[in-house]
Amino acid sequence: MNGAIFFSSKYGSTEQYAHWIGQATGLPVFDVNDATADPKEYDFLILGSAVIFYRLIIRKWAKSNLTDLLDRSKILFTVSGAGAGPKLDSWVAASLPKILLSKMDHVALRGSMDPKKLNWGLRQIMRIGALINPDPQASKEERGGFDYVDKSSIEPILKRVERLRANHAML
Repeated sequence: MNGAIFFSSKYGSTEQYAHWIGQATGLPVFDVNDATADPKEYDFLILGSAVIFYRLIIRKWAKSNLTDLLDRSKILFTVSGAGAGPKLDSWVAASLPKILLSKMDHVALRGSMDPKKLNWGLRQIMRIGALINPDPQASKEERGGFDYVDKSSIEPILKRVERLRANHAML
């Protein structure tokens, strides 16, 4: 059973996670912008996406490859400042077709945000968001940044890959 990791990253956290997962599993890692990356060549896929402005940045690629994605086992990991929960679930649901979401596991990973690396416009949006955010911790992070990237957090993904491989070996 052959698999691959396809990711879309904005500031590097998602790419870092994709490479850690690739190293741990031996799976090839592809940026979705790589024209040579073809999901049809693999039995199972790990899809990784940053969440920017409440949307998965992999959404257009996923929709354009929907036919090829549906017939394969899939694991989705998202990377954002928000942790797992209803808020993140609603962003994922708004980004991907229901038919695709119904056929994949989702693992939420925490990312990082350094305000110094954002362009001026994004810094202003984050400041405004911080002013209106009712959660004091999230407001502080929107102003000052955060770094929750942690290699050990990929463990649930690695366990799912092991199960996929074990299930396939039993066939």
